[in-house]
Amino acid sequence: MSKNVYLTTTLPYVNAEPHIGFALEIVQADIIARYRALLGDEVFFNTGTDEHGLKIYRKALEEGKNPQEYTDEYAAKFRELKEKLDLFSELHFIRTTNPHHLAAAQEFWRRCLAAGDIYKKQYKIKYCIGCELEKTESELQNSRCPLHPNLDLELIDEENYFFRWSKYEKPLLDLYARYPDFVTPSSRFNEIKAFVGRGLEDFSISRLKAKMPWGVPVPDDPDHVMYVWFDALVNYISTLGWPEDTSKFEKFWGTMHSPNAIQVAGKDNLRQQSAMWQAMLMSADLPTARRIVIHGFITSGGQKMSKSLGNVIDPLAIVAEYGADALRYFLARHTHPFEDSDFTMERFKEAYNADLANGIGNLTARIMRLAETHLPVETGMKKLRIPDAYGQALDEYRFDRATEFIMSRVAFLDSSITEDEPFKVIKSDPSRGTELILELIAGLYEIGYMLLPIMPQTAQIICDSVQSHKKPETLFPRKD
Repeated sequence: MSKNVYLTTTLPYVNAEPHIGFALEIVQADIIARYRALLGDEVFFNTGTDEHGLKIYRKALEEGKNPQEYTDEYAAKFRELKEKLDLFSELHFIRTTNPHHLAAAQEFWRRCLAAGDIYKKQYKIKYCIGCELEKTESELQNSRCPLHPNLDLELIDEENYFFRWSKYEKPLLDLYARYPDFVTPSSRFNEIKAFVGRGLEDFSISRLKAKMPWGVPVPDDPDHVMYVWFDALVNYISTLGWPEDTSKFEKFWGTMHSPNAIQVAGKDNLRQQSAMWQAMLMSADLPTARRIVIHGFITSGGQKMSKSLGNVIDPLAIVAEYGADALRYFLARHTHPFEDSDFTMERFKEAYNADLANGIGNLTARIMRLAETHLPVETGMKKLRIPDAYGQALDEYRFDRATEFIMSRVAFLDSSITEDEPFKVIKSDPSRGTELILELIAGLYEIGYMLLPIMPQTAQIICDSVQSHKKPETLFPRKD
């Protein structure tokens, strides 16, 4: 029976060009979306851009632009990822400067206020502009944020609105107990349970408009704008037409008794996605998410990517030279789904030549050449049942294992051609030779079918080639 699936990435800030880290996140989410669609499920897949906050305001001023002009320019670059990375055709793209989102964020605020969970107070904090979060002393290393050691912490001393997060320690722990797989992987789940179990402190959810005018206005208080995290998190439901479209909201986001949403995020977003946002939803009397999938970071040459080190990887430059499927393949197979992984162009080129040019591309050419040469009629293929090992891997978000399973089938078919020599057998025993070639064609079609969520263009070429009984053009020319 088909299901309704809601899937979202985080929204990247539009203060820089799209980078390989976000490409990893959106490709992982896209594989899930395409896989669930392949199973026959109805999928609502969401991404977009986070366009408020101090970082963006300052960046716009640096470039001599007003914030809206600046965000329009960068949002367009992220919207291009749909085509550049060959993302799911039904992908929804939301901008947090969208008028409907602004209205939804204000309604969400009103509901939390009505629940008694928003109040004003004077406070002093150390604030990391990179994280857009306040930092306690226990979180700092050498008096700096460990995620942004190159940035000075800012001291904020002002009166802001706060969200009563401390009220939701037990409700959050109850949520985690109710869904033992709420956060994947389990190591991250243990991390957030321990964090919440140590007690929660209320957090600031507004900024003075006089100091930071670029944000969603706080309802009924012209002196304040919403803190960027509070505003941005609401996109996950505003994209569904909430609060007006309750039918679509319940169909995809879910209900109190049957939450449905899957959120994909990086490890630096663990706290915001699995604890802050869930508490906010409880406050607004809305269903929580159902699953939070946390991935690691991509490093380059064993180091964090940095413009000053000159090791930043541009995903769009890779796509321009090698194609979207080559990048998607590497991110699926050679990047760990949950831990930090290293990405260098040397590793990428090696994988491209070994796995794609000499692997999938060569196998497709060998089998379809046999078909064209020795089989006089087209070979009709029907929809296949997904192999258990492959399906289980994707059900567990193990993109690496799913892709490894496919490549094991590539290796098996390659060795079958070498060992069985169907091109010789068909001359001495036409019946047996035809049987061997048909088995190879069926195996290739299965590979194409399994590649549909991971490498959609390549998968379609393989499946079309089998159906039309013709060898395609070279899929992956070697890169020396």
